[in-house]
Amino acid sequence: MTNGHIYDFVMKDISGVDVPLRSFNGKVLLVVNVASKCGFTPQYAGLQSLYERYRERGFEILGFPANDFLWQEPGSDQEIKQFCSTTYSVSFPLFSKITVKGRNIHPLYRFLTDRETNPSFSGKITWNFNKFLVDRNGRIVNRFDSKVEPLDERVLSAVEGAVAGQEGAVASQEVAAQDAHSQRSGDQGASGKGVIGQKASAQDSP
Repeated sequence: MTNGHIYDFVMKDISGVDVPLRSFNGKVLLVVNVASKCGFTPQYAGLQSLYERYRERGFEILGFPANDFLWQEPGSDQEIKQFCSTTYSVSFPLFSKITVKGRNIHPLYRFLTDRETNPSFSGKITWNFNKFLVDRNGRIVNRFDSKVEPLDERVLSAVEGAVAGQEGAVASQEVAAQDAHSQRSGDQGASGKGVIGQKASAQDSP
């Protein structure tokens, strides 16, 4: 296993441009293997809604088309892009078609499914629209089967927790920084008063 972190991968987007996954560092990710001719394909609508709900809070969905299950993603990258845009108005990042299982599995999906690199949520991809939730530090923190809809309460709760948890941590850091600044300002103010008092005392002395 050459890649030890999800940010180690560079993937081609649906237009063929190399995208380092490190560019998503600091964001919550939902990584999904997608297909255009599957019974779960309508989940694109839910994924788009989920994306619109949370993207302003640092959330991204990464869609990876794959033709591994009953040849349900037979089209070219351009055809997939057109389908997603015109049928579901997808605006979250889509990537070039890859293989997510078997001997030719892409290294990213080997990383996501291998027990060595994902001990808590490992296991083969069961069908199209498996979902991996990745926190802002690149840790895989949850996984959802194809049957779990994007707007299912379990997904919403997990995404909300991943997004809000980091927001809370940032807020706490900001408060702590403000407190520290206030403390320093108070200490400087107290020191200044002491010096003035000492000068006054010196002037009063004979």
